[in-house]
Amino acid sequence: MAAGCPVVVLSNLPSNEEGLMAFSAGAAGYCNALAIPDVLRQVSTVVEQGGLWVGQDLMQRLFTALTARAAPVQTALAALSTREHQVAQAVARGGTNKEIARAMGITERTVKAHLTAIFEKLEVRDRLQLSLVVNGVETLAPAPHKIPA
Repeated sequence: MAAGCPVVVLSNLPSNEEGLMAFSAGAAGYCNALAIPDVLRQVSTVVEQGGLWVGQDLMQRLFTALTARAAPVQTALAALSTREHQVAQAVARGGTNKEIARAMGITERTVKAHLTAIFEKLEVRDRLQLSLVVNGVETLAPAPHKIPA
């Protein structure tokens, strides 16, 4: 895609799969090539203002996928104790063990103990993966191996 020049993909036979591929490649919009002129003007206006033009069917599919993806994360995070949840949130914000310990009025050793329990409960292998899970960027998957807190 040309830098600074948004691209809208027009398709004679639009499909969700093709739309996803277009957006993955950097397209700012995807619609039926046979759309009426008023719709094409709307597409142009939205894209020129920095928005994305996504058809309703594809938008619904994306929303459903994102909702399904968020549910396991929230369920897993609910398994954490209040203190573990606070530590996980602090790690997700980039806090070091020392900073977290000071802010929470606990020892670094206690922070490490909480992290060990969190890693086990969420089946994550490190602080980065924990941060991704807490922020909803990565779905939960079993950790291939564990790294100490």
